[in-house]
Amino acid sequence: MTRIALTVDTEHNDHPAQPGNTALVVDAFEQAGARGTFFLQGRWVRANPALARRIAEAGHCIGNHSRSHAPMDMMTDEGIAGSLATAEEMIVEATGINPRPLFRCPYGAGAEDPRVLTAIDVAGYRDVRWDIDTHDWEPGRTPAEIITTVVGGHARHGDGAIVLMHGWPDPTHAALPELIERLRRSGAELVGVDDLA
Repeated sequence: MTRIALTVDTEHNDHPAQPGNTALVVDAFEQAGARGTFFLQGRWVRANPALARRIAEAGHCIGNHSRSHAPMDMMTDEGIAGSLATAEEMIVEATGINPRPLFRCPYGAGAEDPRVLTAIDVAGYRDVRWDIDTHDWEPGRTPAEIITTVVGGHARHGDGAIVLMHGWPDPTHAALPELIERLRRSGAELVGVDDLA
């Protein structure tokens, strides 16, 4: 059996999507009895404390996704530390869970910048990248395309693949039930990022 981590970045809803989509993503995980990883943006948590608490109470792995989704490579070291610390406070206040040491750079910006990575490390975090990008945010993306991308990517990558998804796009929650079923049929075990070495 190979492990795969489905990760969901939550972001404040200034995107052209239905505001309840992230709740539908959580519903899909719950109905499938599957565990995921949610990288929570502080501003999103402040706007959705009950849903953030529900994610934590369901046993999903929790990570930090910055305070406001600003690119890390455009911030000073002090700005990076402040963004992570503020988001951490918001997440702990809403969920009771400290997201350390898991962090994901917004847009992946700075994930290959030694200065940014050092600042993240000094703040007590490590950046969690992804192996499979669903591109679920692209206009016109369909649930079927997301499923094909993840299933094919998992077959190529093998054990320990990390999948990038987002809470707000319309096709994400629609894809999850069949995606989870297809992955399980292929012998995959759905785990949190914290379950991967």
